[in-house]
Amino acid sequence: MTISVGDKLPDVKLVKATQEGPEAVQSAEYFAGKRVALFSVPGAFTPTCSAKHLPGFVDKAADLKAKGIDEIACTAVNDPFVMKAWGAASGSADVTMLADGNGDFAKAVGLTMDGSGFGLGTRGQRFSMIVNDGVVEQLNVEAPGDFKVSSAEHMLEQL
Repeated sequence: MTISVGDKLPDVKLVKATQEGPEAVQSAEYFAGKRVALFSVPGAFTPTCSAKHLPGFVDKAADLKAKGIDEIACTAVNDPFVMKAWGAASGSADVTMLADGNGDFAKAVGLTMDGSGFGLGTRGQRFSMIVNDGVVEQLNVEAPGDFKVSSAEHMLEQL
């Protein structure tokens, strides 16, 4: 079942990509007590994700924070080393990279996709959400192949 507005996020392990190396975090702990703009991409270094999705949140980070967002986080079904490299190549310190290497978070929120036709296996769908103290405040799930409602610009319109 897909998570909905008003639902509490499930508590699963994610891995935060840091300069010091991978750091395991529980999602319940990570999202507690703050308002987070979370976006999910099918994969680091993939075309739309690298050309539009991550850069949009990097460019609009100050605007999001000015509208009450405490932290911006990106998740993907990639390992923490790939997420760290992608963040270093394309991101900024304003975006926390959260690796969902086994897809546990994507499965737990019911937002997986089958990318096996492209050799990607099971991945997280492209989506964004505003999470307030662990509870989904806004949820924007893209139709397959689209990039509209999960953008930083769309999120800014919602705030």
